[in-house]
Amino acid sequence: MEEKQFAGILNGAVPGEPVKKDENSRRGNWGNQIEFVLTSVGYAVGLGNVWRFPYLCYRNGGGAFMLPYFIMLVFCGIPLFFLELSFGQFASLGCLGVWKISPMFKGVGYGMMVVSTYIGIYYNVVICIAFYYFFMSMTNLLPWTYCNNPWNTADCSGVVGSGHQLNASLANATTSLVAGVSEVVNRTKRTSPSEEYWKHYVLNISDDIGNFGEVRLPILGCLAVSWCVVFLCLIKGVKSSGKVVYFTATFPYVVLTILFIRGITLDGAINGIKYYLTPQWQKVLDAKVWGDAASQIFYSLGCAWGGLITMASYNKFHNNCFRDSIIISITNCATSVYAGFVIFSILGFMAHHLNVPVSEVADHGPGLAFVAYPEALTLLPISPLWSLLFFFMLILLGLGTQFCLLETLVTAVVDEIGTDWIIRHKTIVTLTVAIAGFLLGVPLTTQAGIYWLLLMDNYAASFSLVIISCIMCICIMYIYGHRNYFKDVEMMLGFPPPLFFKVCWRFISPVIISFILIFTVIQYKPITYNDYVYPGWSLAIGFAMALSSVICIPIYALYKISRSPGATFRERLKNACRSHPKWGPALQEHRTGRYAPMASEDTVEAQRKDEISLTIQGSNGSTNTHNNPNPSA
Repeated sequence: MEEKQFAGILNGAVPGEPVKKDENSRRGNWGNQIEFVLTSVGYAVGLGNVWRFPYLCYRNGGGAFMLPYFIMLVFCGIPLFFLELSFGQFASLGCLGVWKISPMFKGVGYGMMVVSTYIGIYYNVVICIAFYYFFMSMTNLLPWTYCNNPWNTADCSGVVGSGHQLNASLANATTSLVAGVSEVVNRTKRTSPSEEYWKHYVLNISDDIGNFGEVRLPILGCLAVSWCVVFLCLIKGVKSSGKVVYFTATFPYVVLTILFIRGITLDGAINGIKYYLTPQWQKVLDAKVWGDAASQIFYSLGCAWGGLITMASYNKFHNNCFRDSIIISITNCATSVYAGFVIFSILGFMAHHLNVPVSEVADHGPGLAFVAYPEALTLLPISPLWSLLFFFMLILLGLGTQFCLLETLVTAVVDEIGTDWIIRHKTIVTLTVAIAGFLLGVPLTTQAGIYWLLLMDNYAASFSLVIISCIMCICIMYIYGHRNYFKDVEMMLGFPPPLFFKVCWRFISPVIISFILIFTVIQYKPITYNDYVYPGWSLAIGFAMALSSVICIPIYALYKISRSPGATFRERLKNACRSHPKWGPALQEHRTGRYAPMASEDTVEAQRKDEISLTIQGSNGSTNTHNNPNPSA
């Protein structure tokens, strides 16, 4: 009992209130507040902080990208982060169950599930590649150190050992030769051993997205290992994953710091950092830069994935999620910037040795983490040891996010079915989802897998996130009603939301997101990978993936309206938007005020019958009316 009381205090329980009243014995809770914060940090701080943010930064104007990034963070990211945490914590339900607030918008929850499914499929493939590099680092000499391997080409230019001078001379000769016919042939790009190892050995990349080739069995095996680890860590839900994050959410910072210290001591590192920080202000006028900034905020913080709602639903009712949202958001974005320094110090070093601009030394997307970092690791003392530590860090970063993605889907299914059997056998649901995720990820382990991975990354988790977040914000603020929600938050936290967040929720965030979406669509350019241009049919699949999550919203809305009572469309629409009688705090002891037990559905129905009886009898010449305990805006 004393242990539970102490855990309740850590998790923000109101002093003097018995802890057992906050314990949701049916769904379970976090052991303490630290578990929730670390899990949320692990969820937000993922692989994207290493390979997505630095790539977007140098592609979108270096330091100039920081301006739209932090504007999106302040006016969209943090407010929406707080909105989702408070939303899930208040109702103690997952991304489907919370839409009792306005049942017509339950399609938003299904859209979140679709997005989490897409991300969960390809995200674990990136993790499995990290597992592969981790296993391949168990050697005396890292296989991507030199250019004398069967998979290397004549363009390979190493930075370690005596072979560098020879490779550099060949590079200069080749560059001069190609420069003479530059009008016909593009200049040969020098590649590092790690880049060729990545392209020609690990991926053995094909020439077209439709040419799947063979399944890369080592990658497939690592994918199975990755899904097994995720399942085992979630075998007891948040009770088991809450313990794992004590290590997975903290150790990556130790390795990042070691790599940063080593990176800034390398020749050319300052040039890379200057490229990282020097702004190209003309790119700020490009709407795509702002679109990428908004997309990265949503991608990195996890807004609209459903994970924030799910993780917060396991909090105690009175936990201070406002404080948590500030801590987690700032930690996440600071980590992105910090990782950028580590990345660009190494990019500057590689550019210095290859005698090329910084912009030419990095691959796209996840290749950045598997090209630039491995190259730097070959220069560290006892490089295999550091390689093991680094890729172990990547694995932990990825797993922290993958835990929440899987738990989001599992919690949504369990909450939706809601039977005692499904709750007792939640592990079976977790296993089923893990097996399905593994099977759906198999095509991404083929020779064309990297094309599909980048296609999913660019379409499945970009535009749709913006739309879902905007609709969620509009629903809560304008359909349910901002005054109602502000009262809900005040009842839960003990204080109303700050004025800044009220303004952002109602006006600023939806407006900014809407304009960013419009400008991004106007300036849309088809995806490419290096010199490869995606065919039209693959882009159609990409758009279909993006629309598959958004289309859930109108389809379910029409379905709900058609099933709602009412003689006219307007009545049906009004009833479909009205909050469900069971909306509100999950535990009866928290249902105070307009959520008091006397305002339950059965009681309200009985009161209505009494009203009819009194009206017929005319005992007092008037009818006693009762307000809806859950009014809509």
